[in-house]
Amino acid sequence: MSERKSGSAFQAIRAIDYTVIFVRDMAAMRRFYEDILRFPLLRELSPGWIEYRIGENTLALARPSLTAADAPTPAGSAALQLAFKVSAAEVDQCADELAQQGASVLSPPTDRPFGHRTLFFRDPDGNLLEVFAEI
Repeated sequence: MSERKSGSAFQAIRAIDYTVIFVRDMAAMRRFYEDILRFPLLRELSPGWIEYRIGENTLALARPSLTAADAPTPAGSAALQLAFKVSAAEVDQCADELAQQGASVLSPPTDRPFGHRTLFFRDPDGNLLEVFAEI
């Protein structure tokens, strides 16, 4: 076994700057993230790359391209889970807004034994989304 090197350049990483979701249905995903979640559009670099600003981070919706020409995740399979932190009262408000928009909720606001209040739902491509608060 080789010993882990100290002083790795990767130790300079302090945050995730942006996250990319490779999408199957760009129109449905865009409607969901803009109209239901109401994320502010940061910029649209092309019809295949759309960015939203979330706090200090960027969330991008993208069609697989030359850098990642992977096959799409099979329908019915989540490719990722994103967790968005809010206050405890806002977890319930987010659940109400999802219901008003006709979005289905997988797990309603629930207090968990590990100190989180959680709400789970999916985006149009089936990715698992969580809104949570520390309680």
